[in-house]
Amino acid sequence: MQNADDSPTYLKAMTLRDPSDIHSIREDVKKGMILILRVTPLAQKDVNQLRKTVEELYSITKTTGSDIARLGEERIIVTPPGVKIWKPDYDLK
Repeated sequence: MQNADDSPTYLKAMTLRDPSDIHSIREDVKKGMILILRVTPLAQKDVNQLRKTVEELYSITKTTGSDIARLGEERIIVTPPGVKIWKPDYDLK
């Protein structure tokens, strides 16, 4: 699938090591990239910092119209506007 201006959509995998990484993530989101973020190193260093950083990621996705979801225990995916992540409705009967 191509963007309206025919430029490709890039997928970038990176490791979230420090809360300061949020600045480059914000720029990548603005560029319309799909991001796969490995969060384990930050989780091992400081769980509270990870929690705050993930809250900031949610805030960024909300203001930009992007989408965000967990990929298992170690990763988070962020997609640009126009790319939505399918999230099943869990029936816990």
